[in-house]
Amino acid sequence: DVLTKYELVFKHDRAGRLVDAQEFKLIKFPRSRFSASLLEELQKEAARTVHFEGDDLIIDHVYIERRMTPLNLYLRSASREDAEKAVIEYGQAIRDLAVTNIFPGDLLLKNFGVTRHGRVIFYDYDELCLVTDCRFREIPQSQHDEDDMRADAWFYVGESDVFPETFINFLGFDPQLKQVFLDAHAEVLTAEWWRGIQERLREGDVLEVLPYHRHRVRVFSSL
Repeated sequence: DVLTKYELVFKHDRAGRLVDAQEFKLIKFPRSRFSASLLEELQKEAARTVHFEGDDLIIDHVYIERRMTPLNLYLRSASREDAEKAVIEYGQAIRDLAVTNIFPGDLLLKNFGVTRHGRVIFYDYDELCLVTDCRFREIPQSQHDEDDMRADAWFYVGESDVFPETFINFLGFDPQLKQVFLDAHAEVLTAEWWRGIQERLREGDVLEVLPYHRHRVRVFSSL
């Protein structure tokens, strides 16, 4: 299933928001390049695709992506100004992916990376799917107080159901960064916005992905 996700990405319009991955088979590395702890972890977690031949480590199948800083780690060390820019970029990445019919599936910050130019890109494709394959819903109004106290959902949740209003609960923004995100991208937390994107995609509309931020563009009238 993961291979299918990568094949989708290879053939899809990335809108500059899906990291390019290079596929390799039977790739060889000198064993000396790896620490003992990493070799142990590879043997434990990836034994089906990793083996050794003499002084070499062989990976049967791997996707190699450009080096980026995971967004969650970036926000811990960035200045406040850079952190706010990254949060706005994160929301814009979600928007750009949506209009090209890509839903990341898992919006956790650790699944997005920051390039050396400050661009936020999605790189974990395990849960990726098409926007048009999702069912975006609002959380139903509960009838009993006990329903709100339950750890699991008290209402039916289908395999393709997505509840955008819950996204913000899992992102781990501090209060200030949370407000920055809400000021710029609150509508992506609504099922209505996603359904609107779905409708336009199904109608065959070509939605705009700009290579620049709208608020930085100054429009001049003709002289």
